[in-house]
Amino acid sequence: MSEQQLTGFEASVLEHLDEEALVESLGALVRIPSVGGTDAEVEVQEHVADLLRELDCDVDQWEVDLDETARDPWFPGVEVERERAVGVVGTAGPSAADVVPGLVLQGHTDVVPPGDPQTWLGSDPFSAEIRDGALYGRGACDMKAGVAANLAVLRTLRAAGVTLEKPLAIHAVVGEEDGGLGGFATLRRGHRGEAAVITEPTSARIVTATAGALTFRIEVPGRSAHGSMRREGVSAFEAFLPVHARLKRLEAERNADVDQLFASDLPYALSVGIVSAGDWSSNVPDRLVAEGRYGVVLGEDPQTARFAFEDAVNEVAMADPWLRENRPVVTWPGGQFASGMTDAHHPLVGEMGDAVAAAGGAVPPLAAAVYGSDLRLYTGIGGIPTLHYGPGDIAWAHAPLERVEIDELVAVTRSLVVLAIRRCATPD
Repeated sequence: MSEQQLTGFEASVLEHLDEEALVESLGALVRIPSVGGTDAEVEVQEHVADLLRELDCDVDQWEVDLDETARDPWFPGVEVERERAVGVVGTAGPSAADVVPGLVLQGHTDVVPPGDPQTWLGSDPFSAEIRDGALYGRGACDMKAGVAANLAVLRTLRAAGVTLEKPLAIHAVVGEEDGGLGGFATLRRGHRGEAAVITEPTSARIVTATAGALTFRIEVPGRSAHGSMRREGVSAFEAFLPVHARLKRLEAERNADVDQLFASDLPYALSVGIVSAGDWSSNVPDRLVAEGRYGVVLGEDPQTARFAFEDAVNEVAMADPWLRENRPVVTWPGGQFASGMTDAHHPLVGEMGDAVAAAGGAVPPLAAAVYGSDLRLYTGIGGIPTLHYGPGDIAWAHAPLERVEIDELVAVTRSLVVLAIRRCATPD
């Protein structure tokens, strides 16, 4: 039988997928407002740990030592303050310490803030309201739908009485949105697998590569003077303008020749997100601070990317009489996402595509994502072949009225069940 067809055993297991429980599970996750750095970020992890225990998993739940983790030379950085972070891994099947899971299903439970409540048209951003075949709420798409799907895979296998020949592991992580703290801590704890699927929203594609993203900060000095005597001062705002123009040219240079896996012609975007200057309206501003994100090219060492950025800023400074003597200062706070990639010819990629087709979908096209993700940690630090395949359209991630289509959630879960059977189970 073709790998793109269900076996009788696989079909019988899929009959045990409880779609109602899947949607209820997603709703319960969305109703926990687990914005990064809040108490609810811990609460949602404890909720997932309880669900894994109910599914008879061996659960590793631990307090992440934030200070020790931050001292690690490979620490990926954070952008929000946390007093606590909790790691959660649930493993089903053989529990011997030397048995590596045949498959890891990973998902992050933290979400970004919901933004202006008015953009939710009067609805609670964490209501998990269902209408017109979709479930709405912050995190519904990015990526609690993926977490719910991962949990439903275990629930389905357990309901069907499937015997696992190799362990199946569920990794629930936090801090993904601001650097990857949870994924990093999970790998540093020693959790590994033969292969991993991160169930980020992929719009019915298999994502085998992700660009990186670095958070930058530029401080540009000026010289203050009364606004009516502006020529006596040097405006930090005006001094920044040629720096910004050069950074736009740098962006164009780095996107001149992009990998065909990207649907975008701007996968390595450079965006200034915050600009602050001056402290009085009638003064010439004596300092400007600009912060933003800077794309990392596939396969590029992040330090090489930083050097290119700093060289561009220094080039402007050397050509400007004021900045030559009063240099802009570039620092790299916050999240630091390297790029990540799994070879498109790795067996896992074909296995995922076959599982989707066998479960009734079209074979997904391969793609690369323009955003940073935990994929680079799992392939890099973990050495685990990893891809993204999950429910949802990335266009709804972080957006007002974020949502996920329930039919897509169910279809992806079916595909993941098939993949888990083929990698971990013994037909009975």
